[in-house]
Amino acid sequence: MIFKEDMVCTVKKKFTSPTVKALIMIMVTAIVSLSFTSCSKEKAEPEKLVNVRVWSAETRRVQPFLETTGTLNPDESVSITTEVDGIVKKIYVDEGTNVSVGTLLAEINDTDYLLNVRLSEAALRQAEAQRVNASGSFKRLHALYKEELITKQQFDDISTKVALAEADLEKARATLSISKEKLSRTKIYSPIIASVKEKKVSVGDFVRNGTSLFQIIKTNPLKLRFSISEKDVAGLKTGQDVAFTVDAFSNQKFHGKISLLYPNVEERTRTLQAEAVVPNAGQVLKPGYFARVQIFTKEARDAVIVPLTALLYDGPTIRVFVVNGNQAKERIIKTGNKYGEYVEVLDGMKEGEQVVVVGQNNLSEGVKVNVAR
Repeated sequence: MIFKEDMVCTVKKKFTSPTVKALIMIMVTAIVSLSFTSCSKEKAEPEKLVNVRVWSAETRRVQPFLETTGTLNPDESVSITTEVDGIVKKIYVDEGTNVSVGTLLAEINDTDYLLNVRLSEAALRQAEAQRVNASGSFKRLHALYKEELITKQQFDDISTKVALAEADLEKARATLSISKEKLSRTKIYSPIIASVKEKKVSVGDFVRNGTSLFQIIKTNPLKLRFSISEKDVAGLKTGQDVAFTVDAFSNQKFHGKISLLYPNVEERTRTLQAEAVVPNAGQVLKPGYFARVQIFTKEARDAVIVPLTALLYDGPTIRVFVVNGNQAKERIIKTGNKYGEYVEVLDGMKEGEQVVVVGQNNLSEGVKVNVAR
């Protein structure tokens, strides 16, 4: 028992000695110093900046338009048919041939039709002779009838013969005209200025009245046919300018004017069909080309524009960040029409403001930025 108490006293003396107390104070002081040193280092670290790229909002001359796609079609497409039966004797054109009004396209063998003309001419001469004979008889019998030397029945008979002779003469004349007309139709001519799209017969083919021989198309001007969404129909009217590009000449822009708006909206697609007339004097454009169309709906005006890449969408809200000094400021804007890679800003920005186009996804209000050059 005495041994235990001595041990406890010895331990107490060790931990309460001046040397131990000094050691403890040194350790506490070191820990506090380290803590203050650590906090000082944290506060001394520079604030992190977000790297961004900016674009200066510009005022440009713009013209509102609608965008759609369409197809170029010939102004007219005509099926050339034969109006007589016969064997194709000659063909003067091929696919791709440009023709004018009256250009001879083909001939049908005219032998039978030429003979019919000769027969009709002979029949006409016979009818003329019969009429002359009947007219002479009528004059003689008319004088006798006045002197009452012949009966009324005899006079009526000669009058009837004269009428029949005149009718036969008119019939012969009509028959000759028909024969000549059929003979003329053995030659097939172009009714319009056009190009031959398709040749459907060859020399030696027998064709009947109504057989299609050629398909020709008028390629100057062309018709640009396109459709517009029902919601945009109110902005359309005839006479409006359209501009379009085609893949064959992607760097060239062509122009036309709206000439036709269809009277109804398609129920299945909820679109309105329309056509524009496109000049094509140089024959550069071809029917069938796919076109990317812009329809200008209003007059040109000045507007503030920014790149589409600057926009951030949050449901119906459109936001951008602008740089003020070295801080990012959030703006809610109202946009208008798109013009290629740019969009019109109707409200929320002014010309010259620096809008962030790269890095805006990492920004929030008041964040400091570093503008990359």
